Amino acid sequence: MSGFLLASKRRFRLDTERLSLRLPEHADFRMWSAVREASASFLVPWEPTWADDHLTRRAFTGRVQWAARVRKQGTALPLFLIRRSDEQLLGAITLDNIRRGPALSGTVGYWIGQPFARHGYMREALRAVVHHAFTQLDISRIEAACLPENAASRAVLEKSGFKYEGVAQSYLQINGRWRNHVLYSNLRGDRRGRTDVA
Repeated sequence: MSGFLLASKRRFRLDTERLSLRLPEHADFRMWSAVREASASFLVPWEPTWADDHLTRRAFTGRVQWAARVRKQGTALPLFLIRRSDEQLLGAITLDNIRRGPALSGTVGYWIGQPFARHGYMREALRAVVHHAFTQLDISRIEAACLPENAASRAVLEKSGFKYEGVAQSYLQINGRWRNHVLYSNLRGDRRGRTDVA
């Protein structure tokens, strides 16, 4: 991992070997909507039901505004994965529900376009976000959840230092149905099976 770069208070960026992780921008709309639309059958089984206007510019504008607002508030860090070699948007990762006080925790979620899956991009991005959360945001615990049958997502988490914690019943509505999820966590102070994330 090449580390991270804070270019300014407004232009946040984390750099990895192949990626720049940054907030979504209005100019990303066409590439984002193209990747999401082309990957719809790959993504829909693992995500909440898409709204009718999911792929519209208006909905995307709302996402961009939300991302800027929650990053400023310190409650979430929503980032796009941009491949530096060609500026291609590959997917997104969000550290959400950042809680302060005695919790010092957050929840991570992510998606990647079908053509870019299984090339190690999400693991690279996840490690960078975890490292940043532990070293710069003073987060102590990062949680993640996925469907039990989502073997690819489980492998990404396990290879990134996350530990299995159990099953949450009817945890989220995915593709229109309440679904059980397997829960994982990565702890800043956990030395068992550590990776290089902290």
